[in-house]
Order: sequence, then C-alpha cells, then structure tokens
Amino acid sequence: MGSGQVTDWQGKHVTVAGLGVSGVPAARALHGLGAEVTVVNDGDDARAREQAAELEALGVTVRLGDGETLPDGTELIVTAPGWKPDKPLFAAADRAGVPVWGDVELAWRLRGPDAAPWLAVTGTNGKTTTVQMLASILEAAGLRTAAVGNIGVSLLDAVLGGERYDVLAVELSSYQLHWAPSPRAHSAAVLNLAPDHLDWHGSMEAYARDKGRVYEGNRVACVYNADATGKPSTEDLVREADVEEGCRAVGFTLGAPGPSQLGVVEGILVDRAFVENRQRNAQELAEVSDVNPPAPHNIANALAAAALARAYGVPASAVRDGLRAFTPDAHRIAHVADVDGVTYIDDSKATNTHAAEASLAAYDSIVWIAGGLAKGATFDELVGGAAKRLRGAVLIGRDRALIREALARHAPEVPVVDLGRTDTGAMLQAVQEAQRLARPGDTVLLAPACASMDMFANYNKRGDAFAQAVRELGA
Repeated sequence: MGSGQVTDWQGKHVTVAGLGVSGVPAARALHGLGAEVTVVNDGDDARAREQAAELEALGVTVRLGDGETLPDGTELIVTAPGWKPDKPLFAAADRAGVPVWGDVELAWRLRGPDAAPWLAVTGTNGKTTTVQMLASILEAAGLRTAAVGNIGVSLLDAVLGGERYDVLAVELSSYQLHWAPSPRAHSAAVLNLAPDHLDWHGSMEAYARDKGRVYEGNRVACVYNADATGKPSTEDLVREADVEEGCRAVGFTLGAPGPSQLGVVEGILVDRAFVENRQRNAQELAEVSDVNPPAPHNIANALAAAALARAYGVPASAVRDGLRAFTPDAHRIAHVADVDGVTYIDDSKATNTHAAEASLAAYDSIVWIAGGLAKGATFDELVGGAAKRLRGAVLIGRDRALIREALARHAPEVPVVDLGRTDTGAMLQAVQEAQRLARPGDTVLLAPACASMDMFANYNKRGDAFAQAVRELGA
C-alpha cells in the first residue's frame, strides 16, 4: 500500500471513513474491485441509515455512530476530505502503520494507463467558477471534458465511469489536497490564499502548504496570482514546489501583463505567456465584457482559467467562446432586480471575509447586508478597506456583533441596522431596512462574509430568501 499503484484489491481490508458525497462512491468502487470494505461514520441519522442500507445490499459492512475505532484487520483507510487530521481514527491508523488516502488520492491511483490529464484549481475563493469557466473553454475547443472534484461530481466516478475524456477540469479543496500526496497535474492554479478553515488545518502555514501541494509534479505550467499580497503568496508556493523539468511559472494580473503572464490591456484579456517571442508579442484572448459578471475578482478567475486552457494548447478563439458561453452558478454576484433605481445583488456564496472583500470591491456605493457564523474570522481589515464605499449596513445572524464593532471602529459615520431576529422573516426585514437606507444608483449587496447555518440550511437557501424578499419589494 506504499506509493505505487495497487493492482490487486482482491480481499484487501479497506476502511472508508465517512459516508456522504465521497464515501459512498469510494465504498462502491472498492467493493467492485474485490476489496473487503467497512464504512465507519460518526452520525447515525436518517440519511446515513438510507446510504448504509444501499451499501449493505451490495455486501459492504457499515458501522454507524462510531467513527473513532479502527476496524480489525484494516490495511488502508480512505477518508472523506472533511474529516479532521486529529481524529482518533487516524491516530490509531498511525500507530498501526495503516496509510490514509483521500478520495482524490484513490481516484488518482485507480486511473488507467491512458487516463485524461488533470488541469487542477485550488484557492480560498473562486475555485468552482474558475473550474466551470475552464471546462467551458475546453469544450469550446472541441475537447471532451468535465468539471469534477470538489464541485460535487466525484472524481472517482469520472475516473471509473465509461466516459472517455481528453482532459479533466479538477477543483480541489485544501482538505482534499491534505489527503492526496500523489496526484500530478498537467498544470495547476492557486487562485488566492486567505485565512480560512484554520480550525481544521491548525495554522495558516499548514493551510498554505496543503494548497501548495497542487503544484507538485506539474508538467507544463504552475499558474499563480501575480497581484496577491500577503505571505505566503501563491508565487511563493510555486517556488517551493518540486515540478517537472521545463514546467513554467505563469502569473495572472488585472494589470498589463509582463512576459510569462496573462493580464488586461484596455478592456482586453491578453496572453503573454503562451505565444512565440513573449518578450515582444501578446495574443488577444477575449474582451472584459465577455466575462460574466465582469467584477474584478471574476476577471481574475477568467484569466486563471484561460492560463490553464492555454497551457493545454487551446486556441485563443476557444477562450473567448468558452467565456461567452459560461453562466455562473446561483448566489455568486447574481443580479436579482433593480427596484426604484437601486440594484440588488445576491452574493450569498461570499461565506468568508476574502470573498466578501472581492464582492464589495465591485461596487461604488453599497448598502451591505452581512453576518452569520464568523468561523473565527475578524472583520477589521474587510471593513477598513470597504468603509468609503458603504452607504449603510444591515447586520443579521449570530456573530453580527463582530461586524458591528468593526464598523464602529473603521466606519463610524456609516448607519448600521442591527437585526436580532433569526426567524424566517428576518431576511425580508433586512431587505426592507436596506431599501430604506439606499438611494438611487446604490447597490444593496448580500455578501455576508459569514457562513449561513445559524439561520439557513446553506448559503443557497440564504440567497433564495434574499431574492424572494427583493421580489416582494418589487411587487
């Protein structure tokens, strides 16, 4: 079970840690290969019992309500990415000399000899959008591809399914990368790095190190954010990576690109990395207006996607066509409506301060709806940077006091409405208060900078509640 491929799974005792999106396909795949599979799961709710029943019907052993104890005879653990490295199960595995793989590691090892190469994307924010843009560009070039990984489509299903792909657009989270030492991408991008999931990784350094794994063994290009400040930067991660001979560092910037960069010149996305004589030449790829929506951080996503696609050899025309064909997912800077000269934008997906910062930077005069679960975040830097753009703020959710205090320190003149209620009508009241504060030409922006689970099932439901409230105003 070392670093090489495992070709004979017959009778191997494998424990799958966690059911869910990755655990069920992993258990199915391993059982299909002849392994003796036991699934362990912390929870024992209705959903878990339903999944367990499906697996048990195949002949997989499932143990619900105990994810702590290592089953006897285990030779390998395949874990769901979200399981924290400090769990007792992994300590027991370490003592017993049992290796731990994530679902991404398993997918990599189960690929066939002529498997599709991976173009991989990670980063704190923008991963899903970038991977979807990349897939759209690759499709526009006539390539058989799919957006897979942390995006909700199991990599295992892509690798083991009957579909033949030319290349895969792969979204990887820091959790997945932590449990995946072996994958080697054709080319990869780290979009940005901001403090997130530090409770899981233990430190910013450990978080950055796990993100940086995406560059290990890259063959053609390591794509990094040339505009990123802060330490470590994505460029630092490229420098530290052990890549194949001839692999290049390719930066993307919202400014004019230097040689070996992609950037923006007078409203045009330009490539000075994948052209002949890049000291002198540049290739026009697309117009800023081809990017939907053309907010600054989304243009950065488009440049990163374009860099990976160009590293794979797609023509410039495919970048333009792919970006034009791309439609962003719901709740990502989504325009809901204009009511009485005020624009209402749903960016419920902005669940951390870094995402909210990008969102706030896209508009000039904002009534900001924010709050929820802070996940250990602080808000001084975010509020300080956005203060001059704020017309007002409406705060909701459990940790709203943290944002209110940051506003008092850095934007004392901005009027703040603090809503203590958490019932289903809270969002309607928040939108009504925002409407009261807004003037024609303003943007009412839901960019909570916090997770949603204190009031809503997920960020989708929060965004839906906002859109519904805006529609009621319009009516």
